[in-house]
Amino acid sequence: MREIVLDTETTGFDAEGADRIVEIGALELVNHLPTGRSFHVYINPERAMPKEAFEVHGLGDDFLRDKPTFAQVARDFLDFIGPDSRLVIHNATFDMRFLNAELTRAGHPALPMARAVDTLEIARRRFPGAPATLDALCRRFGVDNSGRELHGALLDSQLLAEVYLELVGGRQPDLVLVGPAGGPSDAPGLRMQSRGPRTRPLPSRLTQAEAEAHAAFVEKLGDGAVWRRFGDA
Repeated sequence: MREIVLDTETTGFDAEGADRIVEIGALELVNHLPTGRSFHVYINPERAMPKEAFEVHGLGDDFLRDKPTFAQVARDFLDFIGPDSRLVIHNATFDMRFLNAELTRAGHPALPMARAVDTLEIARRRFPGAPATLDALCRRFGVDNSGRELHGALLDSQLLAEVYLELVGGRQPDLVLVGPAGGPSDAPGLRMQSRGPRTRPLPSRLTQAEAEAHAAFVEKLGDGAVWRRFGDA
């Protein structure tokens, strides 16, 4: 099962009006495990960046001026998410409205809302009445969000991936998200790291007395004992 954990940053809240997407960050999960593939792009919104948006994202007009427009990156974005992968998004209605508004302007079909998995809704169902922001969920699950001083689409999608795995059943303890150099992940290029194979097998915890008692028990059961049929006695 392929899923794309996705986040966008925008100039405001009016998707069908003057506001536009300025950043997209996404990463790929297959069977709830990160593959290391990610997509990240800054986008020229073709409008002035409002002061309040700059304060949230730290992205100004000078920085965004030479970035591609959404129409120029739309095909790459669609190729990355694929035709049917589920889109894991926190507050999915917001991001899907902006993505579909941008896709429509660029001449592409809109994404079906049915593709979206809304982690905000999942969190509210699991923890009714509790705060369900991404920061609150990071605190609940012990996900390190200390680098989240400003909203950034790629960092937020990385944090959301960890939160999502907790929401759907918990991270495997021997799997962590790490960066290309092997340290904690803070950049594109996530890969899986697992503990290596044991250099020595663990010693048996069965005592000699327990082994002898088991052998005597099997002997009493006769030739039909399941342990005899499978070669364990």
